[in-house]
Amino acid sequence: MAVMTVNAWLRACALSVAALAAAQGAQAQLFGDDKARQAILDLRQRLDQAVTAQNRLVEENTQLRRNMVDLQQQIELLRGDQAQLRGQQEQFARDAADLHQQLTTLQTQAQERQANPETAGGDSRDPSTPAEPTVADNEKRDYDAALAVFRAGDFKGAQTGFAGFIKRYPRSPLAPSALFWLGNAQYATRDYKEAVTNFRSLLTASPNHQRAPEAMLSIANCQIELKDTRAARATLESLVKTYPQSEAAQAGQERLARLK
Repeated sequence: MAVMTVNAWLRACALSVAALAAAQGAQAQLFGDDKARQAILDLRQRLDQAVTAQNRLVEENTQLRRNMVDLQQQIELLRGDQAQLRGQQEQFARDAADLHQQLTTLQTQAQERQANPETAGGDSRDPSTPAEPTVADNEKRDYDAALAVFRAGDFKGAQTGFAGFIKRYPRSPLAPSALFWLGNAQYATRDYKEAVTNFRSLLTASPNHQRAPEAMLSIANCQIELKDTRAARATLESLVKTYPQSEAAQAGQERLARLK
């Protein structure tokens, strides 16, 4: 009976130990599964964070591309506006030059009409034309036609008219005046070099012509437009010295004072 009790007790102890071992093993397995699940959860969280960061970068890159496209469009618009403004400035400069030339011409004509009342009665002839020399009817007709084109503001047409007149009538009393108006028409179209050539031809052929001082002043104006300041200064100084009593010389002195 006692032996059976001991055996039963030993068996019970063995069973207890086995149960305890099994419980410890299950606990260990359960603990290992928890760590694995936690590791998986951590990995998933990191993956989600990485995907979120990647999506954010994609969105930022897309927005950056949109901004670059918008910036490029703005740059192109600004370039177009700048080109348009440059064209407008050039047109304004040409218009201002044309208006200045026309104003100078009209002022000169008005002054000459006041000085020579006999020419102010509607005669279309250039007021500076000397009255003494005899002018053939065909010469007067062609000269008046070219002058009318000039006064209408068609400076290209005036160049053709006066150049043709000079070619047909090189010895005409009106040839010096034709050279003067030809030079003015070329100045109005910014053909400054050719204008200088014709103004100088006038000075060479008729240094005492009424238009000679204005022709010399116009040469200086052309040289200023051509950025040849040294030549312009020399021309103005020669104007003041050669024609000291002329209104052109007075204007030349003012330009000399402003010329840098």
